[in-house]
Amino acid sequence: MEDDLIRALVGRLGRPHASGGVVIERAAILASGADSAEVLSWIASHNGEPEAERETLNAPGGLYGGRLNGSRAARPSSRPSRYVLPAGVLS
Repeated sequence: MEDDLIRALVGRLGRPHASGGVVIERAAILASGADSAEVLSWIASHNGEPEAERETLNAPGGLYGGRLNGSRAARPSSRPSRYVLPAGVLS
């Protein structure tokens, strides 16, 4: 894909982020039908970074499962769900 096409795709799928930049969902990139590997590479080459994941609790067994077996460790995520681009990248 050409640089202009990827920039347009990210601009269309992204939304404003609190940092002043743009945040884009990984799922939106995959669902767009575009070459996701190329789009993610473009994001990385334009100083885009994975958004920090919020810590989630792994509580098997329902609401009180973590209390029963002592398992309250955070689940590591293998892939980030969002990417944040700095301000001015799309202009």
